[in-house]
Amino acid sequence: MPRIPFFLFLLLSGLWLVVMSPVAANDALSIVYSGNLDGELEPCGCSAEGNLGGIKRRATLLQQLRARTPALVVISAGGLLSTDGPGDRLKGEYILKGMAQLNYDAIGVQWRDLAYGVDFAAQAGLPWVLSNSAQQSFARDRLIIRGEQRLRFFSWLDPAASPLKAMQGQHDLVDASPKTLQVALGRAKRAGELTVVASTLTAAAFAQQVGLENIDLYIEKAAYEVYGEPHREGRTLVVQPGSRGMRLGRLDLQIMGGKIVHWQHTVLPMPDSLPDAPELQAWYDEYNARVKADYLKRVEARKKQQAGQSPFVGEEVCKTCHEKQHQVWFGSQHAIAYEDLEDVGKAFDPACIRCHTVGFDQPGGFFDMNITGHLLGVQCENCHGAGRAHVESAGTKPVPNKDWPKEKVCAQCHVQKHSPGFNLETYWPKIAH
Repeated sequence: MPRIPFFLFLLLSGLWLVVMSPVAANDALSIVYSGNLDGELEPCGCSAEGNLGGIKRRATLLQQLRARTPALVVISAGGLLSTDGPGDRLKGEYILKGMAQLNYDAIGVQWRDLAYGVDFAAQAGLPWVLSNSAQQSFARDRLIIRGEQRLRFFSWLDPAASPLKAMQGQHDLVDASPKTLQVALGRAKRAGELTVVASTLTAAAFAQQVGLENIDLYIEKAAYEVYGEPHREGRTLVVQPGSRGMRLGRLDLQIMGGKIVHWQHTVLPMPDSLPDAPELQAWYDEYNARVKADYLKRVEARKKQQAGQSPFVGEEVCKTCHEKQHQVWFGSQHAIAYEDLEDVGKAFDPACIRCHTVGFDQPGGFFDMNITGHLLGVQCENCHGAGRAHVESAGTKPVPNKDWPKEKVCAQCHVQKHSPGFNLETYWPKIAH
């Protein structure tokens, strides 16, 4: 039998060790990612199913994760703000302040984050990234270093989705050409860095508009609430966050030769069993105080504007002719809907009051407990429409919503955002009359 020279034996042994050795610790990287908070500073407590998320719980979860994994990378695809209601600007101010306390490594810019202007978004000093910025308003990328791992984060703002296109004048907020980003990605890969890009485009749309070359991890357009399953597009790992800030995603990566060779994905919910971070309580108290002060200002303005007769009459008037139906209502959760807000300290939050009173933000509707106390709770007129004309005609004139199907009536408030478990077949018997 021929003998193997000793130097060749050592060489072969070394190769065997290289191939068979487990991935070293410095080739591992853990990333927590999120996207599209969409103005949800705190969870909606209207249902158990929807009571997930919130910045205070997120702070607690990140503390726990960082305690177990000190080298954790925490990034967001952006989409923090909302413009759905008059109180969203104030809420947005406190979302930015709250997120600033969570020590994110990088946050992508979405168009909704610019709804109140660049200066508004920049006020809290968040680590924003806008890689195709035309004005240098934000950093074009951020380098994140964990031990021997170097990760560079980019964010692409889709020029075609710009809300500024409908406005007159020149609004060069972003560069429509992908060239600058493509060059930066190539430079990062040549430097041995892991590249991450966030955008509101799907991976397929981004591949057409910019290209996935030199991208290791792509964070695509968020799905509604629920995280998607990671998948490969060529050599690029694609992940999809869930909206409304109800969960966080975690990626535990193994990296070899500057490439992701293996990943483990975990979705981390934030239920009400996760305690609020006590260090954010002062921030939250200040936010609620500002919301209350803003609400009281609106009440004073409404008092001055209030004139003429309200189209709403209140449940006591309805009771005079519909006593049997009133008894059913009186024993339902609808009757104590406003008290539920008082129990959780949200009786001054317009976002909550709207579906817990009659006619809020409508002429003649609820605006103050003392002046319009007869319109507290979810009453007859929430579902059937303002009743004064019906009453004054002695019932000959039908209520406005007379021909509405039950589904349409209930959908005024029982929407996915606030009532994800709503089912007409099981809910209707509770108030059938």
